[in-house]
Amino acid sequence: MNGEHKITGWHRERTALVYQRQSSMVQVREHTESTMRQYGLVEEAVRLGWPRIDVEVIDTDLGISGRFGVAREGFTELVGKVCSGEVGAIFGIEISRLARSNADVARLMEFARITGTLLIDADGVYDPGDINDRMLLGLKGTMGEVELHVMAGRLQEAKRAAAGRGELRTPLPVGFLYDSCGEPGHDTVIDPDAEVQAAIADVFTAFAACGSAYGVVTAFADRKFPLRAYGGAWAGQLRWGKLTHARVLGVLKNPAYAGAYVFGRYTSRRTLDPDGTVHTTIAERPRPEWAVLIKDHHEGYITWADFLANEARLAANHTAAGARPAREGIALCQGIIVCGSCGKPMMTNYHTDQRPACECSSRRDRLTTPTCRTVAAACVDEAVAGALLAALTPEQVALALSAADEVAGRHQRVSRAAGLAVERARYEADRAERAFCQVEPENRLVARSLEARWEAKPAALAGAEQALAAAQDTLPPLPGRAELEKLAGDLPALWHAGTTSAKDRKRLLRTLIADVTMLPEPDRSKVRIGIRWHTGAVDELTADRPLPPGPARRSPSPAVDMVRRLGPTTDTRDLAGRLNAAGLTTGHGKPFDVAAVQWIRHAYKIPAPDPYDPGELSVAQAASRLGCSTGVVYYWLKTGQLTARRGAGNRLCIPWTSQIEAHWRARIAQSGHLTPAARRTRPRQGR
Repeated sequence: MNGEHKITGWHRERTALVYQRQSSMVQVREHTESTMRQYGLVEEAVRLGWPRIDVEVIDTDLGISGRFGVAREGFTELVGKVCSGEVGAIFGIEISRLARSNADVARLMEFARITGTLLIDADGVYDPGDINDRMLLGLKGTMGEVELHVMAGRLQEAKRAAAGRGELRTPLPVGFLYDSCGEPGHDTVIDPDAEVQAAIADVFTAFAACGSAYGVVTAFADRKFPLRAYGGAWAGQLRWGKLTHARVLGVLKNPAYAGAYVFGRYTSRRTLDPDGTVHTTIAERPRPEWAVLIKDHHEGYITWADFLANEARLAANHTAAGARPAREGIALCQGIIVCGSCGKPMMTNYHTDQRPACECSSRRDRLTTPTCRTVAAACVDEAVAGALLAALTPEQVALALSAADEVAGRHQRVSRAAGLAVERARYEADRAERAFCQVEPENRLVARSLEARWEAKPAALAGAEQALAAAQDTLPPLPGRAELEKLAGDLPALWHAGTTSAKDRKRLLRTLIADVTMLPEPDRSKVRIGIRWHTGAVDELTADRPLPPGPARRSPSPAVDMVRRLGPTTDTRDLAGRLNAAGLTTGHGKPFDVAAVQWIRHAYKIPAPDPYDPGELSVAQAASRLGCSTGVVYYWLKTGQLTARRGAGNRLCIPWTSQIEAHWRARIAQSGHLTPAARRTRPRQGR
């Protein structure tokens, strides 16, 4: 192998890493020869002098792409081990292809140069500390990147050409199949499985009936929905599972169900965090930006007009959901809160009173667990904010100020080093100018050399000045110590100030807190919250859940307990006075009156004391005794024919004896109005 002389005993005393990578699981399954060659590098490391026990294989990235921004645990582990200085050499099939991005390879190469780690592949041994080896690896990496670009461009153009004719085969949504006997571009057919057809047709029927994706999920609560698997052990097979809200939207928004062929509907976008982390997301393009749209390409489940109508209906639902009154609050923990019961993220939902609540996202698919909870966002925000402010103790603030002093000192040292480099470059430039000016013009040989040296010095001075400017620009400005102390001391007041926006509170919270987890809590009156800080520390706290508006306006428990204890023996009016004397109020914060006490008696089924003395009847009891309506008794009381007194609770208490009952029974029997039989048997007057 070329360059074996670069391997020394110092390298063999450290670990040899064999890094393995293949871009997809298909390559791992089908290109087994490449996998075997990569594992065979262990024997090559042993042949080059490393003990077998010191050869370590990192193969966690098999089946993971090497594109820039893709999270690769194996590569991260590799870089960490190199930076720790415990690696003597890295083995790979092709070192320049450890990643598809030259940025990742260059970063690894720089770390290897600093730690003295060798890079070894089939072509030879490379020492990143040797400028020639670094240049060769860089050239090979650039050539490989260009090769990938050219190949990808050719493949994409071929795909676009086939898609323009409607012949490019892409994974079909469930309900469609490719006809193996069909002509290219005309081989998409409806799945012959009648059960699959019925399930998909029922989705569109249910949406037409209710106009809501959530309504469709409800309609399929007791049914299964099909899924055609692509890739893996289930490739091509039909599976049945629960219909989720996301799948309903996927069916309603897919133009294939309207018989249309589409290419270029989605695009990938990259975003960059301030810390340099790259995120790749898939976004749907507007319809005018679709590369290919061929209507009536194949038989569909609905027409194109129905597809447009469904799309407009979904858009209207989204607009209506967004056109709500001004919200009374905003969830500070929105986006970083997770339900610990099922592991799903918690979303913020605004109820009819526009107060935010944290709800498990499993609710929309009816997949919640028994301990999934809906909690008022204000409850979570107050608890997390309290933990945040409590964490900023004077000791923590002092530690932060010390760190700020260290950072400020580091900034000064970096700027100072760059400033000294500028001073030295300026001195060298002035010296070269003086030397050139002092030479005799006739001495051309010396003059030419000094002139060339003088011309090079200003360029070096300009480079040093640019380095100083770059160092000052990349170092963020730091506030003064007095400003930091004032900010730390006023942080609680700043947090609660009316001028501090919710956006600013969110930024501060996310600066220190990584995520918040709603932990399972059997007690429904409590909420258990887990906080994971960016430092890696974890805290757990418990808070009381606020009552809903209805229960929150209920009478307080002490008042109910007093009514329950004294109610059976105390008059309602006297009981209201006792409650007010005890300083108790209703759930609305008002003093108690007769109506309020009567409502407590009704709500909690607390009896009132008997208002009737012995020998007294109520109006209803008197009417029952006489066999007449209560209206007759009330008439007699109103006209003074029957006497009564007002008892407890303002009830009418009628003194009652057997003589009184006999008297009124006779009156009723003789009354032609109350007893029609008496009217028919009574002799007419004048005969």
